[in-house]
Amino acid sequence: MKYSYAELAGMIDHALLQPGMTDAEAEAGCILAAKYGVASVCVKPCFIPRAVDLLGETGVIVGCVIGFPAGNSATEVKRYETQIACQEGAREIDMVINIGKALSGDWDYVEREIQIIADEAHKHDARLKVIFENDYLPKDETKIQLCEICGRAGADWVKTSTGYGFNKQPDGSYNYKGATEHDLRLMRQHSPAHVQVKASGGVRDLDGLILVRDLGCTRLGTSSTQAILDEYRRRERSGESGSLSADIGKGGY
Repeated sequence: MKYSYAELAGMIDHALLQPGMTDAEAEAGCILAAKYGVASVCVKPCFIPRAVDLLGETGVIVGCVIGFPAGNSATEVKRYETQIACQEGAREIDMVINIGKALSGDWDYVEREIQIIADEAHKHDARLKVIFENDYLPKDETKIQLCEICGRAGADWVKTSTGYGFNKQPDGSYNYKGATEHDLRLMRQHSPAHVQVKASGGVRDLDGLILVRDLGCTRLGTSSTQAILDEYRRRERSGESGSLSADIGKGGY
């Protein structure tokens, strides 16, 4: 195989964010994350204490979302949410930008907010991932500007999507792409070297994970952890090297 199991499993943030997920389902997700040796779980703020209890000795990081999924909370609300999350044991914070402010070109607001959340997270020895929600950002120039802002403001990662950014189409339907190869290349190219890239949304198989790594990403947010890593073990047993036929950017976690 092109990469070791540990290298690929160590990229995965196992997403436990579905609105209707029960506590029992989230607990099972934490147990699964520990079994497969992934990098982290990404949970809703209300579930942090239980996730910390379950994962404290496993080496799996507990992360959580802030301002999720729309990003419209006041900056001080996001800061306080970050403070509480870190005090309860979260070590990684996935924050949604104020998308409307970015589309309005209010870059001072966007940068100031990211810096405030980054400072709060770093104060507690946590790291910050900044979610752009690229499906709402039709222009590459906007994504490039956000990458540059994140570099200045102290973000540790830039991240494509929430997994829930469904856009209304002209025919009235809703669809969603999530991480795309184009956006991942763009974000890696225009982010400073010290800022990592996280893909999120639409990557659900092993070839997709391998492609994400090839594009320079260090993390992948997915709820398809078991299917991806079981496929790795299957190929490993059969001696397959794995051919890239990934089709990322199909929406959702």
